[in-house]
Amino acid sequence: MRKTWTYVTPGIPDDLFIRGNVPMTKEEIRAVTLAKARLAPGQVVWDIGSGTGSIAIEAARLIGDGIVYAVEQKTEALELIRKNIDHFNQKNIQVVEGRAPEALFPLPAPDRVFIGGSGGKLGEIIQLLAERLNSGARLIINALTLETLTQALTLLGPSWGKEVVQVAVTRTVCRGHYHLMQALNPVWLITAQKEAQKEVENEGVG
Repeated sequence: MRKTWTYVTPGIPDDLFIRGNVPMTKEEIRAVTLAKARLAPGQVVWDIGSGTGSIAIEAARLIGDGIVYAVEQKTEALELIRKNIDHFNQKNIQVVEGRAPEALFPLPAPDRVFIGGSGGKLGEIIQLLAERLNSGARLIINALTLETLTQALTLLGPSWGKEVVQVAVTRTVCRGHYHLMQALNPVWLITAQKEAQKEVENEGVG
């Protein structure tokens, strides 16, 4: 029988999730990603490119009576999301089958958005978010490649308040009687705040 996570602390161990061949955000990266989102009870959260659903599940645990929309287009990933939702008995996640940005049109405006995968539609997704995000909403993009990092920063432009953090994790692994350090791929976390620039300018008036 698989164990579930009984703690409030984010960063559920990777091996507690039901996993297949679908990439999953590792627990340390996940914990920092969730911290950057500044989640609160009652929020509406979009998890675009949800994969195994690890971010969606962790976010759902932190927003109380809020709701997470886990958006995914791949059949294998959709099956894993549903299995993990059932495994963690998470009731406030709605699985949205389809490709962003089209699958996002019927959803209520979000307070927080995670982008783990865009299917090559990052520009269209960000354009939609610029129109749909609630005031003060936050967007967190996890980028594995320099190309994605550069594209995201270019698309967001000067009208968004932005922060970029690179997270590089190294874990111990056992090799016989010895312990070695094994690095995971570094990830850039891009956090963007809607209307942050306007808020800063208004604070300077008077």
